[in-house]
Amino acid sequence: MIDAYEDPGTPDSRGGARYLWWLVRRQPGRAVAGALLGSTWMVLLAATPYLMARAIDEGLEPGDSAALAGWCGALFAVGAFNAWLSIMRHRTMTRVRMDANFRTVKVVVGQALRLGAALPRQVGAGEVVTIGVGDVQTISQALTVVGPGVGAVVAYLVVAGLLVALSPELAAVVLLGMPLIIVVVGPLLTRLQGTETEYRERQGVLTARIADLAGGLRVLNGLGGKSLFADAFHKDSQRLRAQGYRVGAVASWVQALGVGLPTLFLAVVTWLAARTAARGDISVGQLVSVYGYVAVLVGPVAFWVECGYQISRGLVAARRVVRFLRLEPMPDGGTRDAPAEPAALHDPESGVRVLPGRLTVLAAGRPADCAAVVDRLGRYVPTEATWGGVRLDEIALPQLRERILVADHEADLFAGTLRELVGGRLDREPADLARAVHTAVADDIVQGLPDGLDSAVDAQGRSLSGGQRQRVRLVRALLADPEVLLAIEPTSALDAHTEARVAERLQAARRGRTTLLTSTSPLVLARADTVHYLVDGKVAATGSHRALLDGEPGYRALVARDTAAEDAVR
Repeated sequence: MIDAYEDPGTPDSRGGARYLWWLVRRQPGRAVAGALLGSTWMVLLAATPYLMARAIDEGLEPGDSAALAGWCGALFAVGAFNAWLSIMRHRTMTRVRMDANFRTVKVVVGQALRLGAALPRQVGAGEVVTIGVGDVQTISQALTVVGPGVGAVVAYLVVAGLLVALSPELAAVVLLGMPLIIVVVGPLLTRLQGTETEYRERQGVLTARIADLAGGLRVLNGLGGKSLFADAFHKDSQRLRAQGYRVGAVASWVQALGVGLPTLFLAVVTWLAARTAARGDISVGQLVSVYGYVAVLVGPVAFWVECGYQISRGLVAARRVVRFLRLEPMPDGGTRDAPAEPAALHDPESGVRVLPGRLTVLAAGRPADCAAVVDRLGRYVPTEATWGGVRLDEIALPQLRERILVADHEADLFAGTLRELVGGRLDREPADLARAVHTAVADDIVQGLPDGLDSAVDAQGRSLSGGQRQRVRLVRALLADPEVLLAIEPTSALDAHTEARVAERLQAARRGRTTLLTSTSPLVLARADTVHYLVDGKVAATGSHRALLDGEPGYRALVARDTAAEDAVR
């Protein structure tokens, strides 16, 4: 089975079927062992009626006790050996499925890491969650065909061969039975793939909305939009449930036919065998063996119907994984070096210029306009922005990521201790850590936790308040100590008193370093060396906070609105 740290290999992302075949090829020894064990196990199941027939014809009917005891002993030995084979088969196939499960998880996680910041821009969180929670399990179940699936075919052919020796008529019925069942069930499996695909798409959308709801419940409550969101979610869930009923209707027919058709098949063959025995063409023992053979065949036939169902679902899940694996990160064609000395950042699309060593703040009526500028200056989207006169997309991306840090106010917080949360994998100096905590006014967070920096924090900081999460993110950004810090709304969830202290300390801590913030808070704007006022994503005015208040009515109205909101909160 794949090791936790082993390279999962390069997946075949040309299609769902090719991906499933790649999972098989990655474990050839185990797959072959599963096929051999499954085939031997199912063939020995067919040996039971053969041994019973010999015991009847050679021991019970003529009254030969020794022959009867011998065949009964052989029957016991074969049964015991087959029980052991069944255990080994199940163990091997469990390992096959677990390998496929973990290998798929690893390639999906690896792809998510490769996409990096491009991930949320190309695929929703619900899609990734659905792959991780449901699709990997469905894919692993589909690989059951490797072992018992192959065994079912082998057992079917062996039993048909045994029946040829008894009655060509019975053998013909058995050989024609499987194609007939495929003809009946095949269209249902095709329809199941279509309904399952649509169901999975809806499920991914709804899962993403659940994540959004969990993350923004407090905001929804504050805005009074919880009931509106709940109504929309209720309608979507009802549509998903209706689609689930359609999937269930098709799946129930597939599973019902998987049980019903083999049983009907058994009845037909048994009836024909009884007529053949009544004519004296076969013995009583052979009649018993025919019934046993066909009873054994019910398992492989039913399994192949179930296997078709699992493969159909596995293909749907594999296509979703392949679609995710085909996503590409933002292209990096940069070959030039970043400026050797601190230099100005310039975004020609908006007109924003960030001078080196200064604290610059962007203010706009639509926060998304400021965030778009930051994304371009951080090169997280296609951009024409320059750094020291050199286009950002011409600079090697690793150099940009090393020297320019974009600190999003909704950046992920992973589960772990607070120390790990803000410091990552690096061992931070206690003095640096204390300085960053002080600058972000996060001392009360550390003191309020039972074990301080070594206290456990839930994923996404759910055990913290909104303001605490924002300050923890700021601590993390300050501890990285980037040459250029681009922070989106770093104080939007803080009360006025805390925000004022953060603005003051941030200005002092980043003095002489290039820093860009987005905010409409007068407490932050007053600390800025330069303020860019944006209207419709373009710079409408530039200057100090005081100069813009005196000379720009739109800016004055924007800041006054934010001041009124803060007064209302107080």
